[in-house]
Amino acid sequence: MWDVIQKGGPLMWPILACSFAAFVITAERIFYLQKVSVDARKFSEQIARSVKRNRIMDAVDLCEKTPGPVATVLKEGILKHDRPRAEIREAIEDAALHEVPQLERRLPVLATIAHISPLLGLLGTVTGMVEAFQVIQEKSSAVSPLNPGDLAGGIWQALLTTVVGLCVAIPTYVAYNYLTSRVDGLVLDMEKGATDLLSTLSEKRDVPEV
Repeated sequence: MWDVIQKGGPLMWPILACSFAAFVITAERIFYLQKVSVDARKFSEQIARSVKRNRIMDAVDLCEKTPGPVATVLKEGILKHDRPRAEIREAIEDAALHEVPQLERRLPVLATIAHISPLLGLLGTVTGMVEAFQVIQEKSSAVSPLNPGDLAGGIWQALLTTVVGLCVAIPTYVAYNYLTSRVDGLVLDMEKGATDLLSTLSEKRDVPEV
């Protein structure tokens, strides 16, 4: 491995650094998203039952005991249950504006790594080819003839950095798309949960007091 890194040239180091960063970010985001994910449909049904029975504090307690952005967003709406519908919606939207950036945290870095890794590999290719042509120029004016071994170092570096750059970029891009889809799913759960909560609160107000 050390021999491969050395033959790849100095640009192998930033490519390997990108690989390490992508792995750490992907692992951390998967763990985080797994921790904050809940069965949104089941959770919304539990909230709706508590609200319909006028057990507001039970619904709030359930939200506090449940991790994740869905519970946080619904909690803000439940706390405003006696306010106008517009004010409830505003509280939910404000909470969502705070939660979404937490879900998307570090994903732009992952996207950047997926884009620059092939570019770093391409840069290594260019520098390797420049080295090979420099050898050709030097040998053309020398007495000794040019042989394939004289060009092997530059061409090896050119091919190796491209391969490694692509090997880093492809799984990183796959991981980015996977994490983005997970985030989109959680955002959709928040929107559905908020809509269900608003409908439940509206139905509760429409029911005449006995």
